[in-house]
Amino acid sequence: MNGLTKNALITGAAKRIGAACARLLHSEGCNVFLHYRSSTAEAQQLCDELNQQRPGSAKIMQADLLNMAELEAVAKEACLAWGGIDVLVNNASSFYPTAISDVTERQWDELLGGNLKAPFFLAKALAKTLADNKGCIVNIIDIHAERGLSGYPVYSISKAGLAAMTKVLAKELGPAVRVNGVAPGAILWPDNDLSEQAKLEILQRVALKRSGEPLDIAKAVLFLIKDAGYITGQILTVDGGRTLFC
Repeated sequence: MNGLTKNALITGAAKRIGAACARLLHSEGCNVFLHYRSSTAEAQQLCDELNQQRPGSAKIMQADLLNMAELEAVAKEACLAWGGIDVLVNNASSFYPTAISDVTERQWDELLGGNLKAPFFLAKALAKTLADNKGCIVNIIDIHAERGLSGYPVYSISKAGLAAMTKVLAKELGPAVRVNGVAPGAILWPDNDLSEQAKLEILQRVALKRSGEPLDIAKAVLFLIKDAGYITGQILTVDGGRTLFC
């Protein structure tokens, strides 16, 4: 243990970037409260793995963050787990295409609800414990919050809102609570398979000519929690230089 004795709530923690954040923060000494929506097996496996390393240091809870009662229950249980929360990592996210001509109200509500509304109300629910502990929030955003991803207008709007929220909450919750974001680029390919040609075309527009890994995002999150005491309202782009190109 390296002495980062903080209690962290991580949403969408069962796999991918959320799991990488959980493992890295845990390795630094944090207790981790792992929220998941549907990946029960992965969440339980991760929780068991971390508790084998340090008994009682990880807990899991299933919840649909679009349901306000379930969201509030997650915040309450996370606070009860170890007597307060120091860190909120808003990682849970929905991602799928929505053609402008076919967007439904349900899709709008799901994407804006999961990617923007839920992080806001979790921050609201945890504001007191975070302030009491001089804690911080890290929002996982997306490089496409800035310019938008073609074919994904509602998703892009939701992440643009999360970027704006990061700056607004840094003002509203300061000076006690720091609020920052991490904007990943080409880190993980979507679950719906891209062709090898499509992947190659994307990587040709990345300065480092390779994709990143979830650990790259987790390291940025750890930096903002552990070593960024005078940084708030900022969004750290971790994209291998993708945003250098149009």
